[in-house]
Amino acid sequence: MTGGGPVRVLVADDHPVVRAGIVGLLAGEADVEVVGEAGDGEEAVALHERLRPDVLLTDLRMPRLDGAGATERVLALDPAAAVLVLTTYDTDADILRAVEAGARGYLLKDSPADVLVEGVRAAARGETVLAPSVAARLVQRVRAPGPALTAREADVLRGVAQGWSNAEIGRHLHIGEATVKTHLLRVFTKLDVDDRTRAVLVAQERGLLGGRSGDPLS
Repeated sequence: MTGGGPVRVLVADDHPVVRAGIVGLLAGEADVEVVGEAGDGEEAVALHERLRPDVLLTDLRMPRLDGAGATERVLALDPAAAVLVLTTYDTDADILRAVEAGARGYLLKDSPADVLVEGVRAAARGETVLAPSVAARLVQRVRAPGPALTAREADVLRGVAQGWSNAEIGRHLHIGEATVKTHLLRVFTKLDVDDRTRAVLVAQERGLLGGRSGDPLS
């Protein structure tokens, strides 16, 4: 926010009715100005580059490019940008993706109107904004990182980290491809992720992929 003027906000949401509601809510605040609207992440990035708003208020799951992807690209273009995620999703995987992408805040769409508006103001001031349930999840994540992987699950995930297919992992570990898939599904559940890339990233962050003596993939 510059010069004591209103907080300039870009709103990105792929649902027109929801987006209109958010815009209408913010428009009722004298110190907030909605300078643009985007229907997906790609459009949000393009508009942010052109408009340079104080805050990008973005949905998480959108077509073409989701909110986390848009956050990463916006911050790559403008490291000082403030991105506030506003979504209906509060799973660990969604929260971590947004936080890791560099979002300054994470609020849920069922938040009271005054909480949302104050969240926008706080994000513009450079403050971190988290819904209480999201903050609690992050604290829990730090205190209890989650269940450990078995030795074989870690072996399989190291193969994924090296870019190997399930068949290649199976050949290296001398197990069937179906068994590899079973191990991966268990890994996804333990790490609360839904794809191979996220599984590797989360496991690396938690230090779960350290090699062991005699490990064929270490």
